[in-house]
Formats: sequence, structure tokens, C-alpha cells
Amino acid sequence: MRPAVCVLALLAAACRDDAGAIDGIFYDGDGRRVHCAINLDSAAGNGDDSVDHALDRAAARGEVVELYAHRPGRTVPLEKLEHVLAGAVDRGLRPVTYADFAAGEGLGPGLALSFDDAAVDEWTSARPLFQQYGARVTFFVTRYPGFTDEDRAELRQLAADGHDIQAHGIAHRRAPAYVEAHGITAYLEDEALPSIDVLRADGYEVSAFAYPYGARTAELDRALGRYVPVLRSVVFSFEGAFSPCPR
Repeated sequence: MRPAVCVLALLAAACRDDAGAIDGIFYDGDGRRVHCAINLDSAAGNGDDSVDHALDRAAARGEVVELYAHRPGRTVPLEKLEHVLAGAVDRGLRPVTYADFAAGEGLGPGLALSFDDAAVDEWTSARPLFQQYGARVTFFVTRYPGFTDEDRAELRQLAADGHDIQAHGIAHRRAPAYVEAHGITAYLEDEALPSIDVLRADGYEVSAFAYPYGARTAELDRALGRYVPVLRSVVFSFEGAFSPCPR
């Protein structure tokens, strides 16, 4: 039986798999195109013990563990991020970005930490924490055309700090549903490719795309794989949930 961390909720109890037991969030150098991360946000219920077990496994097996969140200080406490970053340093896990994966680098032991969406102010507020622990993280950016000049300046500063800027959709549409309604060509032309192109036009070397909501299909993987070498989905930690991460 897989180890699990049981979290008591107000109305019901839910069991979540211990992150150290979820194979899909660990990269072992197999050169896969589709990567998967697990959520650190408070709502996901992925506690410190679970995360520690994942960091322990990465160190012991020479793997890269993939974790993600959204808004430092909002959806995930800064204290939790510090716990993760300090734990990585203590275990000798080096920082890995999705550009490293695309370049054929990033073999473990390591930590690939990413942040999704468009919370550039909160990302910027976490700069001192990243600098304190020598972190290099990946920001998967959505809705970039709506960024203000200040937003874009903050994103450039994060890139100048050594962080990785990658694509996450132009309007954060759920891919399989959009494909079912409009076709895969429409998804590429309306959602995925514009988000890649607009970032490249501003000088970012986009080599990865994170599916909004982690929602993907093998057909989408094949189609998007013609444009970027690395795709990122997510693994849900609820016990028994379908894992979308192919091995």
C-alpha cells in the first residue's frame, strides 16, 4: 500500500498520497517530453512531511523532483516556500529549470520549482527568498499581452536574476475542452502558439509549455511537441485520482 498523508477537513476526511510515492513528479533522466509537477499551494493539502519525503527521495535516488505553486504569500505561504528551498539546499539538490530539461540538462539530484499564471507582483516579492537560497525557478506565464509596462519590467528583472520564463497559454483555456469544441488547430492558433510567440517576440527563449490546469491528451502532446521540446502537466495528490503524467 502506498504511504498516505491523511488530512482532516471540516466536513469530511480526505487522504492524499505522500509526494515521495508519486513516481510521476520525479525526473530520472529518461528524456521524457511530458513532465509533471505536484502542487504546493495550501489548497492542495500537500504538507511539509509529504514534501520532505519527496526531497529525501530525490536526494537518495539522484532524481529531480518537480513542484509548483501560484502566488507566493497568497496561495502558498512564504514560510512553506522557505521550507522547500532550505530543504533542497540541506539535501544538496541543485536548482533545475525547464530550460535545463529542454537542453538535455537537469539531471539530479535536483529541485524543479515553478510558478504558474500571471502573479508577477507576488513573484517579485519573493525575490529575496530566491536569492537567499540561490534558487532558480521557472515562471509559466499566461495572459502576457495584458501585462502592464511595470509587469513586463518585473518579469525582465526575474529573468535577469537567472530565472526561467516559459509559456502557459494566452488566455488560460483548458486544452481538451477547447479541442473538443473547436478542434486542435484552433487550440494551437488561439491559445498555445500565441503565448509562445509573444514571449519570444519580447526576447524570451521559450522551450516549454505548461498546460493550464494540467489538462492534456496524447494528441495535444504530439501537436505541441512540434513547437517546444518540453511540456508540463500536473499530478494530483488525491489518492486514487487519475494521474495525467505518462511514463
